[in-house]
Amino acid sequence: MQAFWYGTGITMLYISVAASIMLSARKLLTIPDELFRKILHFILLGAYIPLVFAFDIWWRAAIFACALIVVLFPVLSLAEKLPVFSSFVNERRKGEFKNSMVLAIGMMAFSVSICWGLFGDQYLVLASIYAWGVGDAMAALVGKRFGKHKIKWKLADGKKSIEGSLAMFVCSLISVFTVLTVRGGFGIPLCIGTALLAAIVCTLTEMCAQNGLDTVVCPTAAMVVIIPLVTVFGG
Repeated sequence: MQAFWYGTGITMLYISVAASIMLSARKLLTIPDELFRKILHFILLGAYIPLVFAFDIWWRAAIFACALIVVLFPVLSLAEKLPVFSSFVNERRKGEFKNSMVLAIGMMAFSVSICWGLFGDQYLVLASIYAWGVGDAMAALVGKRFGKHKIKWKLADGKKSIEGSLAMFVCSLISVFTVLTVRGGFGIPLCIGTALLAAIVCTLTEMCAQNGLDTVVCPTAAMVVIIPLVTVFGG
């Protein structure tokens, strides 16, 4: 039980400090809405590091993620009734922030259970999540600012741009390559090849994802690519 509370304490300390700093900055500084949204996105992505390294066993990390949903859901349900809340977090539609948080934290539990629980590798959690998360954030920022050429592909949702998708591809590739390199046991050519394939799959999946479902489908697609390759060749 002590190990569970240790992991919970470390992860919550990170979330509390990072969120407090960012929320204070939101009040004191002029931060563009889209940039603020993506900084919150990066704070959540950062939580995966204490999540997979502060907990000693995968199921404790998964239980923490599930407990966090149970606590946050009613709190955010009450908060969204306040008009100031929606404008503060820059919601595009009512309930977006709450739903996004539930999906993202639910994905924590799922990715930990599959990558760490089933395959015994914490780094697979980071590789799969960051294949989507870092690229998705940069795709939004670049797409909003420089996205002049909309993707007309039949399966695309019509809102994505070539510029944004290229940003996602590059950032996804770099993120997966970095995680696999730090993990070790995987030669540089295999790191590059796996990262390249994961980046392509995540980028194509994100083009088609709608209504915030990229939070679920993109990391899952990354797992489908990364896990078999790392399991077979990664040592």
